[in-house]
Amino acid sequence: MKIRYLLILLIVLNSCVGTGTRGLFGTGVSVAVDPRSIGTQIDDTIMQKNLSTRLTLEDKRYFLAVKSKVLDGRIFITGKVDNPEDKLKITKIAWETEGVRSVRNDIKIKEQFNFKQSAKDLLITSQLRTALILNKEIKARNYQIDTYKKRIYIYGIAETNDELKLVIEEAKSILDVEKVVASILLLKDLRIQKN
Repeated sequence: MKIRYLLILLIVLNSCVGTGTRGLFGTGVSVAVDPRSIGTQIDDTIMQKNLSTRLTLEDKRYFLAVKSKVLDGRIFITGKVDNPEDKLKITKIAWETEGVRSVRNDIKIKEQFNFKQSAKDLLITSQLRTALILNKEIKARNYQIDTYKKRIYIYGIAETNDELKLVIEEAKSILDVEKVVASILLLKDLRIQKN
């Protein structure tokens, strides 16, 4: 029982450090450039920490194996687990998170490690990240990219419908990409936006 409380305390303390410089999409993204309102950002961060804590308490392996993102009350989950039962359990826990509006579970079942495939996936992610940064019509900092078995998963917030289309076109233009799964919200569809 003491380990549980220590783990919760560790997660809470970890979330308090560097909040101003650590944004939704990683280090270096400022809260000031996030198109969501401060209240929505805080709500999403609380939901994400709540979900991460509950998943870790359920099974310690989930701490490293499962990544979650919360955008405007919508939960996006990626990662790798050992069996389909774990995937269902994680989905159930996500839906039980207070304030959730939807859950998208893109968790994959683990397979034998393939260095060649992992290298290709890393190359695809790097190429898309570079393309988004170089395209002046896209705010690259608003997107998170994961690639698994030549499938690109993109999470983020597009300021316009044209930007959303450009991001998807850039992803589809990368060599060897088999599928693009875009979980991109439009700024106008967010519940509360910055003034």
